[in-house]
Amino acid sequence: MRIFITGASGYFGGVLTEHLISAGHTVEALARSDRAAARVAELGATPVAGGLADTAVLHEAAARNDAVVHAAVDYGDPAMQDVEQPALDALLTGLADGRPFVYTSTGLVYPDTKGRPVTEDEEVSEQTARQPHKYLGERRVLAATNLAATVIRAGLIYGRGGSAMLQGLIAGARAQGVATYVGDGRNIWSTVHVDDLAALYAAVLTGGEGGGMGGGIVNAATRTGMAFREMVEAVATLTGTHTASLSLDQATQLFGDLAHMLAGSTPLDPSRAERLYGWKPAGPSLVEDVTRGSYAAA
Repeated sequence: MRIFITGASGYFGGVLTEHLISAGHTVEALARSDRAAARVAELGATPVAGGLADTAVLHEAAARNDAVVHAAVDYGDPAMQDVEQPALDALLTGLADGRPFVYTSTGLVYPDTKGRPVTEDEEVSEQTARQPHKYLGERRVLAATNLAATVIRAGLIYGRGGSAMLQGLIAGARAQGVATYVGDGRNIWSTVHVDDLAALYAAVLTGGEGGGMGGGIVNAATRTGMAFREMVEAVATLTGTHTASLSLDQATQLFGDLAHMLAGSTPLDPSRAERLYGWKPAGPSLVEDVTRGSYAAA
């Protein structure tokens, strides 16, 4: 299969590109800089010069490939919605009818359910989503009924020493001498190893063991969630620091709106991914990877 990927020079996109090329697919990858082009070429993909604002480039790349994976995202950019919507229009209209399109979303489109597990049927909206622009991106993709469109809502991605959030927690603990959580830290987070997530994308693109194609919305997370405090304790072990609790008010003063996200608790139910694609996550747990695996090695 010929696959066009946005975000291939990034953390998850790079791992996904490795998986797809190892499986025998041909990959073209958007590259907005010489550095990004060198990175994707090193992975074995063909660089396509341009960024998400280059809609003609996106349209043409989608038209000459068999499938598209949109993995480029900047959760911290307030203008991301204004950039992403035209980019999605170009990609979706360029891809031929019936072809697979996979959109990278996040479990943060769900509201905080205070620990109640959520399936893909959970009601979400722009008003309740903790990442509204990803919700709007999902709506645009799922409206393309001429394509085999799949939206993947992933938990916290970790592994291979990556993840902006984990790296931030580790850097913060080293700088401050303490690793912090909010309240009692018992709020549950869903996580997924980067290689397991890449394996799910590959299965979605080809139908997987379960024969699924165009699965609508799919949660991607291991079955066992983890308390945020466990994550922080692993970071403290790695950095040789101690842990401390912050009140929500203290956390808000330090982190702004991010504090409420850190304190949220919305476990993802991955049953649909398991059923449609025979998906079986096999990577080490986040605690194992942080304390004894790729993060410790780094």
